[in-house]
This record gives sequence, C-alpha cells and structure tokens, in this order.
Amino acid sequence: MPSDASKKKAQAKKEAAARRHTTGASPAGPVQRKEVESTVAAPQALKVLLPACVTPKQRATLHEAAEALGLSHTSLGDQDSRRLTLARGLESAAEVQEAIIPACRPVTLDQFVQQTGPLLELEQAAEVGQAREAVADAQGLQHAQGRGRVVPNLRCSGLEAGLLGRTLMSLVSNKGGGTVAAQPLPPHKLSPHDLVEVRPSKGPSEGAPLASGVVYRVRDDVIVVALDESPDADLDVPMRLHKLANEVTYNRLKATLQTLGQASALQDAPGAPLTDVLFGVRQPRFLENPRPWKAVNTGLDASQCAAVSRALTAQDVALIHGPPGTGKTTAVVELTLQEVARGSKVLAVAASNIAVDNLVERLGAQLPRGQVVRPGHPARLHPSVLAHSLEAAVMRADSSSLARDCRADIKAANARLLKLGRKDFAERRALRAEVRALAKEERRRQQHAVGEVLSRARVVCATLTGVLARDVAPLTFDLVVVDEAAQALEIATWAALLKAPRAVLAGDHLQLPPTIISDQAASQGLARTLFERVHQLFGGAVASMLTVQYRMHASIMAWASEELYGGLLTAHPSVAARSLQDLPGVDPAAAASPDYGPVALIDTAGCDMEEAGQEGGDSRLNEGEAQAALAHAARLVALGVPAADIGIITPYSAQVSLLRERCPDGLKGLEIATVDGFQGREKAAVIISAVRCNPKGEVGFLSDDRRMNVAVTRAQRHVALVCDSETLNRHGFLQRLVGYFEQHGAYLSAAELIQ
Repeated sequence: MPSDASKKKAQAKKEAAARRHTTGASPAGPVQRKEVESTVAAPQALKVLLPACVTPKQRATLHEAAEALGLSHTSLGDQDSRRLTLARGLESAAEVQEAIIPACRPVTLDQFVQQTGPLLELEQAAEVGQAREAVADAQGLQHAQGRGRVVPNLRCSGLEAGLLGRTLMSLVSNKGGGTVAAQPLPPHKLSPHDLVEVRPSKGPSEGAPLASGVVYRVRDDVIVVALDESPDADLDVPMRLHKLANEVTYNRLKATLQTLGQASALQDAPGAPLTDVLFGVRQPRFLENPRPWKAVNTGLDASQCAAVSRALTAQDVALIHGPPGTGKTTAVVELTLQEVARGSKVLAVAASNIAVDNLVERLGAQLPRGQVVRPGHPARLHPSVLAHSLEAAVMRADSSSLARDCRADIKAANARLLKLGRKDFAERRALRAEVRALAKEERRRQQHAVGEVLSRARVVCATLTGVLARDVAPLTFDLVVVDEAAQALEIATWAALLKAPRAVLAGDHLQLPPTIISDQAASQGLARTLFERVHQLFGGAVASMLTVQYRMHASIMAWASEELYGGLLTAHPSVAARSLQDLPGVDPAAAASPDYGPVALIDTAGCDMEEAGQEGGDSRLNEGEAQAALAHAARLVALGVPAADIGIITPYSAQVSLLRERCPDGLKGLEIATVDGFQGREKAAVIISAVRCNPKGEVGFLSDDRRMNVAVTRAQRHVALVCDSETLNRHGFLQRLVGYFEQHGAYLSAAELIQ
C-alpha cells in the first residue's frame, strides 16, 4: 500500500501538471494564470480570452488541456489578433457572452494619461496625509514623537559648507541645555534620504520652518541634515526635527504625465516613438543582421548572453526577465558596457537609490573615471559611489577651481556667525547675506563644470525621478536601461524613457510590485508596472528570460521554478548542492540532520498558536509562531551558523515588531524584516513566519503569490516555513507550497520545537 507521503506526492504532481497545462507556462512566464484557474473552477459558464503573447505552442498545449478537462475551446483571429477562448458547461464557446479580462485589453496612451492622473492624486494625498497626521492628530507632537516621526529637543552643534554650495547642519541632543556632551538622541525612525524640516522646539507645526533639507548622516548622537540654502534664522534655540512627505517626486511624475498628454510637448521628446510600441500601436522591431560582440564578463551563462544579444538588436524595446538569483543586474551591466563600446550614451536608471548605486559600483569598476556619473543629492548616495557622483566629478573639473575660493569664504563666514552673540543682530544679518551671495556665486561658477562633466560621461546613472532634476533634465541619450523595472511605477519609468528612442527594461513581474500607500490607487491600477504590461502585451516577442540561478540550493529553487517559471530554472553547479554543512564553523555531523536541510516545515497546526490583531493597528501577529521562529533560529546558531547569516521574514510589520522585541541577546545580529523590505536581499538561512492561523482560513497578504515567491527565494542554503498548515491549505497556491515542503524536507511540530 502506498504511504500517505507517497499519496500526497502523487496528488501534488497531478495538480502541478494540471496547473502547468492551464497556465501555458513558457520562458515568458505564466499567462493570465489566476484568470484561467478561476474559469476552470467556476460552476457558471464564462468565456476567457487569452492575450496575444500566447505562442502557437502554448495554444496547442492549452487546447489539449481543455480537451482533457471537458472545456469548450476555440482559437479565432489571425496573427497578432489571434485569441484563444475557453468555456465551461456549453456546447461551444461561441454560445457564451464574452467576458473579456480587462488586463487583456491594450491600454491607449490617452487612457493611460486619463487614468493615472487621479491615481497619482490619491497616492500623494495618502502620503501627505500620513505625514500631517503624525503631527496634527489628537495627541499632537507627543504622539508623533512616539512614532519616531519627530525628534525633539535638539540643538545645532555646527554648520559646514557642502558641495555645490550646500550647508551641512549637525543636530545633537540639547539635554541639560547643551551642557552635557555626546548624549544619545531620543528614539526615532529617521534615516538617510528622508526629507525633513527644522522647527523651534516651542512653537506651532504650521508656518515657515527654520530650515529644511535631506538627512545626510545618522548616528546615535547626531543627525546631519544637508540644506540647499544656508538658514536665515536664529539657530541658537532648542529645535525639533520633522519627517516630511516627498512632494517633489509627485510634481515630477505629474510633469511627465503632462508631457505624455500633450502632443506638442511629446513630439519633441527623443522617446516619443516608444509610445507607439508600448501602447500597442505598432510592433517592436529588431535588427535582422546583428553586429557581433564579445562579452566583457567572460562568466556570462548562455541565457544571459542570449538576453544581451536580443537587447543589442532591439530598435525599440526589449525586456530582460530575471527570476530570483539569475544575475539580472549582471546582464544589465554587460549590455551597458557593450552599448558604450559601440559609442552609445546610456541612461541607466532604477526606482531606488540602492539599485542605482549598485549599477554605479559595477559599471565604475569597468569604465575609466569620469565615464560613469551619478547625479543626485550627496545625502542619498552610498559612500562607495561618492567618487562617481556628479558633485565629486565637478570638484575634480578644472573649471571648478574658482568655486573653491567661494567655499572657503563660506566656511569662514559660518564660523564667524556661530561665534556671534544674539545681540549682534546687524553683524549676524550681514554675515548671512554674505553667505547667501557666496553660495550663489559658487553655484554659478560650478554650473559650467557640471555641463562639462555630463557631456563627457558615457553612462549617467540616476533614479527614475532623478532624471528630471535640473542638471539631468536637458540631457538626451541613445538608450535607456531600467533595472528593477518591475518595482517601478509606470509613470516614473516614462520619466526616463522619454529621453531616448530605445529602451531595455529588466525585472521580474512575478516578484513584488512597487509599494503603494493608497489601497484605492493600488486596486485601480497604479501598482501595475510598465514591465508587466509590456510583458503581457508582447511576451516572448520582446522578453528574454534568464534561466540559470546563482543563489539557491536546487531544492529551494525547484518550488519557484515549477510554480511560477514554467520549470525552466536550473541551479548553477556552484550553488546546486550548497548546504549549511559547508559554512565555516558549522558542525557537519549535526548539520546533516534533515531538520537543517534545504527546506523544512515547522507546523503550528494543533498547537493553539492563533493569530491576533495588532493593538491600535490593522496588522497581524502570532506570538506562538514568533516563539517557534526564534527557537529555530537559536538552533541554527547553536549549530554554528552566524546569526548575521540568518533572516526571519514575515508579511506583517506587527510580527516584525514582536520578533524584534522577543529576540534574545544570544541572537544578536539576526535580521528581522518584512517580506517587502527583504526583496533583493539574501541570507544563508531564512525563516518565514506566515502568521495567519484562523478557523476561516483567511490568508490576507499571503494570497499574493509574488509575496511568497520573494520570501522563499531569499534563502541560499536553508529555508524553514513556520505556518499553520490547516489555514494555508485553504488556498490553492499555498497548499501546493506546504505540500512541497512536506514532501521535500523535514516536518517539525512547532510545539515540540519550543519544548
């Protein structure tokens, strides 16, 4: 008689096979998987039209699957207009009134502009509302301080001249009236890149602030703020620091939307021809006789080479689809280097400063100094790329030498200003006027150097909205390369695309999309990215999928490969068998236990570990599950795995707070974060706390397949899923995940683990 495990395994394989037939998985990824699944399961008749990106081979597979499942199926239309329809419960699909999936309808440029404007307003209102609520709620500043959005009782300890006339203000604790040195700052949630304003400690939240700028540096005892203008106010008073919403970003996005919506403005943009392709007016074009190229990185795999080759031949647009760990950025860097070698001027962009700095670091290692330039506020750049910053390049330029005299005079004036007493009103006023005049002259002299630096650069690297900054806005390029394109708002992507006639988008629409604050805006389409839309519109005609992954043990990778990537991923030999046993300091004999294998299921079913709501919030937490996750982390540390190589991730911020609160001193260095916050990261061992455990089988955030895809694929050698199997088994996708962990790894009861 077959064992229960064998039966489960056989059933799982049967379900997986049926799912693959239903989705029509391909190198381009699943096609409308959710919509097709719901059609097959629905008792009512429904007609589903699949998009043009379904290939003839996929259509044939779907016809076979439909036949086996007893579904009516027809394929109508010619070439690009051909559509496959499936129906249930009728003699012919033609008898069903069409229910066209909205996502299948190509959106026009006019529709995109009309739809996006109101959604941007909703998102901006949500973000601004959060910032204002932090100060203007019933509990006022005290409540805001408790949430870390306001840092109270500070004093200015010094002003220092920064690049391009900026001023760096150091703020320290004013405890004891400033008589006690090096006091730790009050708890707060400010970090580098945050927009802030400085206000007197005693006074209203309305009205003009003393100063405003960007957080440049944060230490336990000091916050340094970069100011665009030297403050024209009395700084010899106790102050507080407020975190703000970034309205500049929204103004830039609205400007891009306005350009797209005005024919006269759009026709002057180098990227105007891309709108016809990306909104489905005409098909993308590729060179028939591509030029040969030789890889700079000789370690590229076949799929990376194919993706770069395809992108080099694109006359309009190409996509590089990079599943987790497949070296997407490696392909992007190679493509950029090849284009530079061919004489192209490239704009390389991403949604986040971290992703941009990663590109700068890797490109800067291959190209001569000065050929890669990183515009942007110095406060937002990683220290490792400051040498490539626009500011640093300007400082090296010959034409900026005269500006250094201005900077020296500014520094001297600020030093004298700090020595003056409050009664020296006239002299203080004169010195402030002198500082402003010197800063203006410095910017004028250095602006010429800025133009020289940017004209010589072969690659300009910036954030998507950073391309609309004053120095970069007038520039045009031969090619725009967008990394992490599946995590960027479509309108933000257009800010960059309008600067060149060709574009390459790299990303993975099967991982998490951009974070949207407004639920209404997200539900109405603001979270849908250009990468996802173009992938659906053209599929394999423009997309090249990377298929060799360099992060995970083969058993960790296999689940994601089969479930989401058509079974096409393979593990590179260097990682296919990597395990905890290989880590220095780990006991090999103890690590041979199945408990520490590639995958493990820690089941809380029957352990009375139900979830709970967050007090005063809408997040969820699970105390028993947190205890089990920390217990497993402690076992890994006892095994010899460094705590810094372990991550606990969860969909819920309340669970993150609980885990951090309960984390013992023995696990110092353990990283705990949300799934969204961990995207793009990896650890030797990952513990996933699913949180949800309730009689109704509600799974909340986990219902988004992409979230669990990200969670599982952060692990290199070991991933443990802590969950209530009874709750997760109510959801088809999660049921298959639990089944995979049961069949391919160790099974542990959470109660036994804690004991």
